[in-house]
Amino acid sequence: MSGRSFGGEAVRIAPSILSADFGHLADEIRDVEAGGADLIHIDVMDGRFVPNITIGLPVVRAIRPVTRLPLDVHLMIVEPERYLAEFVAAGADIVSFHLEATPHAHRALQMIRAAGARAAVAITPQTPAEAVRHLIRDLDMVLVMTVNPGFGGQAFIPQMVDKVRTLRAMLDAAGRPDVAIEVDGGIDAETVPAIVAAGARVLVAGTAVFGARDRRAAIGTLRSAGEEAVKAAGGAAER
Repeated sequence: MSGRSFGGEAVRIAPSILSADFGHLADEIRDVEAGGADLIHIDVMDGRFVPNITIGLPVVRAIRPVTRLPLDVHLMIVEPERYLAEFVAAGADIVSFHLEATPHAHRALQMIRAAGARAAVAITPQTPAEAVRHLIRDLDMVLVMTVNPGFGGQAFIPQMVDKVRTLRAMLDAAGRPDVAIEVDGGIDAETVPAIVAAGARVLVAGTAVFGARDRRAAIGTLRSAGEEAVKAAGGAAER
């Protein structure tokens, strides 16, 4: 994931520590890194934007020296612009904030990039793909929530497949094939094929990875399902 862009056809797996054992968090992160993870996904919730409270800056700082993988920090908080630079300073490589949480999305994207990280916007299931059109030039990634944000272990919302497909077409038409689409919520071996075929390439998986006895096998299963979907979609396009 060198450089500014991390789009393309590669399928990347981002285990979400929301489903990890926080009593042994460093060991859990080392385990998924050894198992082939591409990023570590960190869900920051404030109890206001979503009905749950998780972790904040001190935990991101503690995680940074534990792994060489990029830290993918997903801010589910109100007024995210107040903390963007601090999360980058704490070790975030990618920062996503919710479009619904601030009226200053363009400014927030600029702040993330100025601080030295990749900038992403996240959208909840109720927000249409069209909502990010005016931000396309400033994005490195779009995070599409495939469940309602706030809790892990929820069921995938099938309608999000069409949203990802619409978003991928919109990004490509705007000349931004380099902007990756990340999906978060209910991602497992059964939901991966459809969402990857629609255009997602960064897969956040919590329970599907940390809930497995063999994390390497779990990550491999997700990646294989995604790569097969990419091949199948490519073949269909050629036909």
